[in-house]
Amino acid sequence: MPEFVFMLTHYDATVADARQVYEQVRGTGLRYVGFKDIGAPVDELASITRAAHDDGLEVMLEVVSTSEDDEIRSISAAGTIGVDWVLGGTHPDRGREILAGTGTRYCPFPGTVVNHPSILTGEIHEIAEHARRLTETPGIDGLDLLAYRHVSADPVALVRAVVAAASGPVIVAGSIASLEQIRDIAAAGAWAFTIGGAIFEALLPGGPDIAGQIKAVLSAASTAP
Repeated sequence: MPEFVFMLTHYDATVADARQVYEQVRGTGLRYVGFKDIGAPVDELASITRAAHDDGLEVMLEVVSTSEDDEIRSISAAGTIGVDWVLGGTHPDRGREILAGTGTRYCPFPGTVVNHPSILTGEIHEIAEHARRLTETPGIDGLDLLAYRHVSADPVALVRAVVAAASGPVIVAGSIASLEQIRDIAAAGAWAFTIGGAIFEALLPGGPDIAGQIKAVLSAASTAP
């Protein structure tokens, strides 16, 4: 059964009313919630994190900034925000140095990730090999895999290859928009998946209500292989 991370995000940015949206999803059974490093100030993200922690959730910050300076600034803010996980980013050596000793789990992107919104490029075997090297590196706990953002590869085959190569949890992030995709991800062995935009666009069962869609996704995840 894969874990579901509800992202308070759309088009690779934290939504403007993220704190209010979080209030709508309290009590739905979520165990994980997340947001991007683009779209909201640090104090708002810290407020969401405190509320989520009060509710017993773990919180993930996904770094999608395209410049190295902005990425490092965002990772450095993780302690102030108080998140439990940092996902994404393309400079893992810098990231693991910043997070060393903090207790924050770090799951950077495998493969070549460019642009905003982020896309993934490279051959499946190259991404899998990168995943292997990353998760053999001290200070890197897992991976943030943009399987459904790849420009051409079969996403399920990509997830399967990365899961087989990696020695830590694989979180499939970006452009997941159906219960069938959730079942496919689970069958391929992913530890978790994220959904944000599809819920804000009411593409999933239980919509247009956000809480209703989250409950539908949680139910699908609980019965996935």
